[in-house]
Amino acid sequence: MQVETFPVGMLLTNCYVVNCTQTKEAIIIDPGIDFADEAQPIFSYIEKEGLKIKGIVNTHGHQDHIKGDGLMQKQYNCPIYIHENDAYWLTRLENINVTEKVLLKDHENIQFGKVCLKVMHTPGHTMGSICLIDEKIMFSGDTLFSESIGRTDFAESSPKDMNETLQKLTKLPDELLVYPGHDEATTISHEKHANPFLKVITQ
Repeated sequence: MQVETFPVGMLLTNCYVVNCTQTKEAIIIDPGIDFADEAQPIFSYIEKEGLKIKGIVNTHGHQDHIKGDGLMQKQYNCPIYIHENDAYWLTRLENINVTEKVLLKDHENIQFGKVCLKVMHTPGHTMGSICLIDEKIMFSGDTLFSESIGRTDFAESSPKDMNETLQKLTKLPDELLVYPGHDEATTISHEKHANPFLKVITQ
């Protein structure tokens, strides 16, 4: 598996292009671009690598993570994946084919080439927040950041759900590499020791 990171939009959301190195099949995670020009480096990378985009995956429905869904869908003619509890956010977007969407549930798999990412429903930041996990890496969206977590003061947030989610995350393997929705990558081990929200649970 190969991961390429593109910080996009005013909030520097991490848009990830993840591909199977054997088959060149790939997905785009959280294309929160503000302007079409921001997509050009992503398009160029995908063309240079010869990737075949099989889907656009949203870790949750906030605008800074989904704004580029329509543009990417038009470019690659592929479905949009989002958890069923956050699917209503897509109705606010223009230029998307709502029939070309896949509503995700907990424990489902997203397969591209020989790569399989498991969906972990991680509500708290939003009702339909998810993480995508395999044996070595996790894409955590706005659920878990380096030494922080996503906000829980929105109308669609739940501090109670977030606490339950964080308890699940502390049970993941320490060596798991975490690619968050913003800022730099981290590991579960580091977060257990340095993230105040996880330290409270593990102590």
